Amino acid sequence: MAIHYTNSEKEAHAVEKGLGSACSGVYRADLSDRKKAAPLFEAALADGPIHAVVNNAGVYMPLDFLKSGDAAFSANFHKTFAVNFDAPVAIMRAACRHFATQGGGKILNVASRVGFKGEGGAALYAASKAAIINITRSLAVELAAKNIQLFGIAPGWVDTAMVREGMHERLPEINESIPLGRMATSKDCAAVASFLLSDDATYLSGTVIDINGASYFH
Repeated sequence: MAIHYTNSEKEAHAVEKGLGSACSGVYRADLSDRKKAAPLFEAALADGPIHAVVNNAGVYMPLDFLKSGDAAFSANFHKTFAVNFDAPVAIMRAACRHFATQGGGKILNVASRVGFKGEGGAALYAASKAAIINITRSLAVELAAKNIQLFGIAPGWVDTAMVREGMHERLPEINESIPLGRMATSKDCAAVASFLLSDDATYLSGTVIDINGASYFH
């Protein structure tokens, strides 16, 4: 398993340590620059075979659509789509070209509940996640004959350090809004991801699974 990070070097190496010999390498790349996306895949491929890719990098930057200045809006737009859509697409192109030569492969894209329902105050983020959902489905159709399967997960609130630090005052409200009474854990998401990347889920290609504690249906 290859691990990518942008800023969280300490955490990346902690994961590496936990994986032990199952980890093929740790790689740093700033995916706000899409030109660094394909080389990231190639660097990981040089250190070992790749049969599946998980696009999990993402940024969430709230923005007032009407009140934000043009410069702030443009910067938000470009970074949000660079990390959440452009870079994953570049990685998918590199990966799928490789998978086509080895008889197949799997890609899992991490989307979001708001890719389906929208998000007031973060319209650009929601739009970028809607785009990743749509390309997941489209490529599942286009690449099926190459034995390349694509899947997605669409989490709602996930209990991470970033959420707890940024939403501390809203935690009671957030948990109350979820019928199961809690946010998803990273293990909840990992369990679904693991299943989708297994041979048992091949026929589910094109599926994007909600992970939101019954808080949203569509």
